[in-house]
Amino acid sequence: MARFSSIFGSKDRAFFDLFEEAAGNAVRAADLLEQMLRDWPDTRGLLREIVACEHDGDRITHEIIRRIHTASATPIDGKDILGLASALDDVVDLTEEVADMFGLYRIEAPMEQAQQLADILLQACRQLAAAMPRLREFRDISHFTVEVNRLENDGDRISRDAVASLFDGGVDPMVVIRWKDIFAGLEAAIDATEHVANLLEGVMIKHT
Repeated sequence: MARFSSIFGSKDRAFFDLFEEAAGNAVRAADLLEQMLRDWPDTRGLLREIVACEHDGDRITHEIIRRIHTASATPIDGKDILGLASALDDVVDLTEEVADMFGLYRIEAPMEQAQQLADILLQACRQLAAAMPRLREFRDISHFTVEVNRLENDGDRISRDAVASLFDGGVDPMVVIRWKDIFAGLEAAIDATEHVANLLEGVMIKHT
């Protein structure tokens, strides 16, 4: 019983709370990006809310780091805690970067594939958020991580097709460059969700 109580003590529970908050923040950022791309440019104002999510992500990460250095014991290895915190923060950072590109590149209308990738990103973030509470008791999360991996594969396929389509029909080279950047950013954000899923699986392996 000593090990069980040490893992789920009140102080240690704060790490799980913060992981769930970080995953929820990633869902919010991805949801806002999906909304923004769905009706761009009328939804330009949502960029400010996505930036706010990025700031929230930084705050959560800093709090996790602070607790790592001040806690007498942690429920999982400190390196795993730091890795998860950083990976979740990366998802939000990359989501914000994509949103920012739409303003910087003065995109007039989103390509359908970009909308599809934003939806995949949102679905992947929701899977992570659904998995995160199970980390508290190291319950099986394979259903969620497998789904994230499947979504990442779908994202790769859509991104490749989207980039290929840019070279059809004599698209302006500057437009090609801008959209390649956007697709790369969306793919990186989706890849980041898979990285979180892989880290979660690693933690589960150590504790089961």
